[in-house]
Amino acid sequence: MADPASTLSFRAAIASPWKRPAAIGVAALVVLAVCSVTLPTFLVNNLIRAFLYAAVALTVDLLWGYTGILTFGQSAFFGIGAYAAGLVFTHAGFSVPLAAAALAAGIAAAWIVSRAIGWLAFYHGASPLYASVVTLVLPIVLVQCIYSGGEFTGSSSGLSGFDSFDIPLEAWFVIAGALLIVLAVVAWMFVRSDAGQLLVAIRENEARCEYLGIDVSRYKSRLMDVCAVIAAFAGFLFACVQMVVAPEYAGFVFGTELVIWVALGGRGSLIGPIVGAMLIDVGSAYLSGNLPYVWTLLVGVAFVVVIVAMPRGLAPLVSGAARQALPRRRRAAPAPVTLVAVPPRGGDMVDDARAALSIKHVRKHFGSLKVLDDISFDAHAGELLSLIGPNGAGKSTLMRCIADGAERSGGTVEIGGADIRSLAPYDCVALGVGRKFQTATVFESLSVGEALRVARYRVAPPSKWQRDPVLTLPQPTLDVLRLTGLDRILDRECRFLSHGQKQALELAMVLALEPRTVLLDEPTAGLTKQERTQIGEIFVELSSRYRMCLLLVEHDLDFVQQISSRIVVLHQGHIAMDGGVEEVVHSEIVAAVYAGGAHPAASQPEADA
Repeated sequence: MADPASTLSFRAAIASPWKRPAAIGVAALVVLAVCSVTLPTFLVNNLIRAFLYAAVALTVDLLWGYTGILTFGQSAFFGIGAYAAGLVFTHAGFSVPLAAAALAAGIAAAWIVSRAIGWLAFYHGASPLYASVVTLVLPIVLVQCIYSGGEFTGSSSGLSGFDSFDIPLEAWFVIAGALLIVLAVVAWMFVRSDAGQLLVAIRENEARCEYLGIDVSRYKSRLMDVCAVIAAFAGFLFACVQMVVAPEYAGFVFGTELVIWVALGGRGSLIGPIVGAMLIDVGSAYLSGNLPYVWTLLVGVAFVVVIVAMPRGLAPLVSGAARQALPRRRRAAPAPVTLVAVPPRGGDMVDDARAALSIKHVRKHFGSLKVLDDISFDAHAGELLSLIGPNGAGKSTLMRCIADGAERSGGTVEIGGADIRSLAPYDCVALGVGRKFQTATVFESLSVGEALRVARYRVAPPSKWQRDPVLTLPQPTLDVLRLTGLDRILDRECRFLSHGQKQALELAMVLALEPRTVLLDEPTAGLTKQERTQIGEIFVELSSRYRMCLLLVEHDLDFVQQISSRIVVLHQGHIAMDGGVEEVVHSEIVAAVYAGGAHPAASQPEADA
């Protein structure tokens, strides 16, 4: 095994957190300043609108393209910001203090509405469809409120003719363009940072994130808040420069157009949605007059074609063509990243006298169907307790009841003496429990190293603006990486790993949480004999050397017999037997249970002992 003070090095592409985006941003600002005085007035006016639309499209890309939240509601937040300016300037007049008040009111209103959306759509256990439905309804409801406002909101005609900032159109061009550039640079830095990898992780596997101790609902709600504020700010600027607001700017059609622009440009690419929004909006200004219906039809057909043939949009296609056309340059050597073992956290000493896991009278019912009934046992630190039984005995259900406080119908579960009550999985992780699923759950689009960094999110929150060259991991995780060879391929994407490597990676991710109790649901399923022997050695080491409590669900009695310190037999939702390895494996109860019949003395297992 590796020395606790050892360090491992691997190579990965780690770019400076600010040099490249800052250089591109400065170049873009220079081009923007030149264009403001060289482009015709009609195009400048259209580009101002396109810049603001692209800023909102960028928020849609962060929500949908990176995080997997398909939202139709960004138009509503844009409309809130626009109407905040329009209402104040129309009914109270214009002044700089009033403009500041209108901006503050628009941002505050957008934030409040976003908080409500987060509460409705992102609660624990909510389907991703809920967010799409709620954000779909939001602009419809907002437009109806505008219609109901009568003269105050302008009803269907909107508000126009109010005073605004007396600055040239060229200045508005620079302001709107600079806003878009700054947003793009900041977003670029964030999504390529260590914290930004969590967006992709949530999109890839939300359940695994929760069982890594991450409050996904809170994270998505905060991201929605930020994107809502950005959209409201863009709407405020739009009202100031156009001096007109209408329900269409807050409506469902505009919200759908934003989604279309992101899809066409290339979701999850940042630059794709920006280019898509600008090209389509400017193109509409020139072509919609001559081809009022054909243009809309062409955009709709293009959207369908891209969704079917190129789900990632045009950005990957264009970037791939550019790489083929441009002369190839020798890639710079990737910067070294150090993987460091850290000692256990202070105050986290193992108490052998107290049960690491205590289950008392746990029940799980689905209506009249009793999946688990009166399950009670304790497991201690340093114990490898195997839970066996035929399919349908309730083993995986019991695992869920231990790792998620909302799963069980009755009884109590204590982790290290703390009752989990109705806590969500991410709160149970904080108590010291880690769960490995039956099917390996990893993040396909992330590399092995990035997946491990996501796993450390709760213990060691990552930077929001850079890639840390040092990744600290507990010694058990390093042992798994070294023994399975994953330490040599930390820059490889998880999608290219073998089944056994994915199983090992998921175990390493769970151990990165520094748990005291580890739940292992059929971890050897689909593994070769060599891999099973290897992972068995890891389990024994975790329980004996690191004093972890391991609860193992397994069907292979030979494997169980080799590594377990104790076995609990589960049958038809009841504990049929609880005892030593040899005692259980060679008992008549186990033979009867696996033969499919009613086990003898099921109601009195202690007599068999």
